[in-house]
Amino acid sequence: MAIEYLLLVSRQGKVRLAKWFNAYTHTQKEKLIRDVTSLVLSSKKGSCSFIDYKDSTITHRRYASLHIIVSSSPSDNPLLTLEILHRYIESLDQYFGDVCELDIIFGIEAAYAILDELLMAGELQETEKERVVKTVKRMDRKVRDENDAELERHLRESGYI
Repeated sequence: MAIEYLLLVSRQGKVRLAKWFNAYTHTQKEKLIRDVTSLVLSSKKGSCSFIDYKDSTITHRRYASLHIIVSSSPSDNPLLTLEILHRYIESLDQYFGDVCELDIIFGIEAAYAILDELLMAGELQETEKERVVKTVKRMDRKVRDENDAELERHLRESGYI
């Protein structure tokens, strides 16, 4: 099971998150985004979640105002790919509480961190969403604590404290 790339796209076709697990040039990425997004957005509601595109299988699903799109090898099990993208959305839901497009826009670092905990090099790394979310929240606390300590140090050096 190897995912080639994952995209989160709005209903208007704006890419909100893109993670590439294979090497593509900037031009190739733009073409893939344009082609795949138009295929997914033009598919009718209730249609199949799998599309054959060139030498890959596109698995997609709509959650609220976001479309999640995953490309994988045609030899991979598309139902497993669908389960992985659902697991990602469930993890985002658990982290943000009913994830929406604005959560992705304003919490892009967390969205990437959750994806990085879930997948590594296009392979499923962690299946337990609670563990994924717990790890990302722990990283958030560590960054917040470091920022608070840095601010306090700066205020002390400046004579404000």
